[in-house]
Amino acid sequence: MRVLVADDERLLADMIAEGLRRVSMAVDVCYDGDGALERIAVNRYDVAVLDRDMPGRTGDEVCRSLAGSDAGTRVLMLTAAAGIRDRVEGLGLGADDYLTKPFAFAELVARVQALGRRSAPAVPPVLEQYDMALDVARHTVTRDGRPVNLSPKEFAVLHVLMRANGRVVSAEELLEQAWDEFADPFTNAVRVTVMTLRKKLGQPAIIHTVPRAGYRIGGPE
Repeated sequence: MRVLVADDERLLADMIAEGLRRVSMAVDVCYDGDGALERIAVNRYDVAVLDRDMPGRTGDEVCRSLAGSDAGTRVLMLTAAAGIRDRVEGLGLGADDYLTKPFAFAELVARVQALGRRSAPAVPPVLEQYDMALDVARHTVTRDGRPVNLSPKEFAVLHVLMRANGRVVSAEELLEQAWDEFADPFTNAVRVTVMTLRKKLGQPAIIHTVPRAGYRIGGPE
């Protein structure tokens, strides 16, 4: 899942991003509405976490822009204003959810995960293919009932592949969805991550390389 975090409180924005990365989300961060709109113009995000009260271009403007587009990005609005009227106004702008500051970080993660499941096309909270199950909320993977211990990046790559439901996923698409905006397009990070993921998932192999195309989840070959 790829997430945009936009908040002019830099420390808070960085803390949110770091916490979301720990649960295998690819996160881009900016500190104003202009930066958010610039990133939205060139990247596709499953979820945007927006501070409503940013100076300059506000979170309201960014939310309105997303709501009027066909990006399919879900919006979680953050604000210090806790009144019902403020929440209603935010939802009226096109926000999908609303969270007041201060908040419990576990709740923010749960809300982002729930919004990600509602992004188009919608995906269930637990993905199951062949003898493998990936639980997004619990951040667990099992194969044939046995737990598989994955790093956050390995989990993210497996999540993208399982969401594709057998479709071939290119290395470029994996970089876009499982890494942030600073990923080097010429890096071998995807190949290395897939290689270690295969080893951890064990035999028979379930991640297959399609020459000159990418990777896919499939039954034993």
